[in-house]
Amino acid sequence: MKHVLMAYYSHAGHTARIARTIQQAIVEEGHVCDMMEMMECVREGVDWSRYNIVIVGSPIVYGVYNKVVWEFVEKFRAELDALPNSFFNVTVVARTPLKATPEGNRYLQAFIKRSPWKPRDLKCFAGKVDYPHWTWYQRLMIQLIMRITDGPTDPSVIVDYTDYEDVKDYARHCLLLDKFQRRR
Repeated sequence: MKHVLMAYYSHAGHTARIARTIQQAIVEEGHVCDMMEMMECVREGVDWSRYNIVIVGSPIVYGVYNKVVWEFVEKFRAELDALPNSFFNVTVVARTPLKATPEGNRYLQAFIKRSPWKPRDLKCFAGKVDYPHWTWYQRLMIQLIMRITDGPTDPSVIVDYTDYEDVKDYARHCLLLDKFQRRR
């Protein structure tokens, strides 16, 4: 039985939902998966000796990763490098096939360039447009982005672009990381 750490940051709850889907898929496969919010990890610490695999996930909000993501990867770089690992991001731009790949997702490429931790496995998930639950400013910013990228601009629209079967497949994929990634 494998023991997986699912460390995540969630801005508005959607990445947390994806993380829970990953956790549930891992548990359904007969393994253990602990979810920890990155702020909890940074402030409270992590008992890394409990884990065989680590999955890290974060949304892109207005084109950037939250500062806690950077704190997390800087503080735990050695621990992350010592385990089979994967990193995923969540962004609405990944609703198009090219931008849903690690190579075609500029936010993931920017993460790799800036991050002191170099994940060994990468994944992009399409996010969610949730106009009714955003502030007027958030709605305006996303509508501007959606106009540029031919996405929905109706302020009453909620569109979840996430493919949850793909999320479950990714979870099962992550269970095999220890077979392909050796500890350093």
